[in-house]
Amino acid sequence: MTNVAVIHYSSTGNIHTMAKAAAQAAEKAGADEVRLLKVAELAPAAAIESNPAWAEHVAATADIAEAAPADLEWADVILLGTPTRFGLPAAQLKQFIDTTGGLWAQCKLVNKVVSSFTSTSATHGGQESTLLALNNTFYHWGSIIVPPGFADPIQFDPANGNPYGASSISGNSPDNVAEANLAAVEFQARRAVEIASALRRGRASV
Repeated sequence: MTNVAVIHYSSTGNIHTMAKAAAQAAEKAGADEVRLLKVAELAPAAAIESNPAWAEHVAATADIAEAAPADLEWADVILLGTPTRFGLPAAQLKQFIDTTGGLWAQCKLVNKVVSSFTSTSATHGGQESTLLALNNTFYHWGSIIVPPGFADPIQFDPANGNPYGASSISGNSPDNVAEANLAAVEFQARRAVEIASALRRGRASV
């Protein structure tokens, strides 16, 4: 079996759209079970209510379960999605990562297949630095980073081309992800599932 956890934070919907595309692609790639999960919102209600798109997205995704460390232990593939905040992952996702110390200390995240994706408001808005920052976590976990690389023609589309992870440019518009970016995150999810499945088969044959 190959279990996939797509864990994300999204304020106005762009990362959520990419996360849904990744989850659907993982299912189509043969994952046995896929969990689409969000992390807890940390922003005060006043901040959320001051942005209609943010408030609308929070309401629209109220039924999505919040991730817990147990979801990471369960998963064979972990896909993390976050908007960029000054070239770094959003605080909401970082706070969730900071709850994984117990699993890390028990080596329960070792050899998980991991990958990440992001969205920014502008070109050169910190996509690569955000994904590389998440890789720092994966190194500590002892996980196996599987980036999209330039391993598929979709990565050579001018709208994509980020070998670190799928990236979207929102232009500060809510739920504004280009079809090419969705295709890129779908490929990224498929690739992660394929590598995880091959790893499991290899272990079973030893």
